[in-house]
Amino acid sequence: MNKLTLPIALVAMITGVGSAFAAQATGTIASMDAMAHTVTLDDGQIYEVAADYDVSMMKAGEKVNVTFDISDGKNMATAVVVTE
Repeated sequence: MNKLTLPIALVAMITGVGSAFAAQATGTIASMDAMAHTVTLDDGQIYEVAADYDVSMMKAGEKVNVTFDISDGKNMATAVVVTE
């Protein structure tokens, strides 16, 4: 039984670490909502940005890369970078 403890623990650690990575999305900005602190891409996905992030700096039609985490079912953007 003890021979299985270490391999099972290693698999559990690797699986747990893998789920901590942020996701990435690429698309074109369809709209921004400064009041709701959201950016919507052309695929319909909505990303919530930090309250102090100035979404007015972005423009509809710009291509962006979004790095995000999923928290409480919401896409929480940690970075939005214009690629054009």
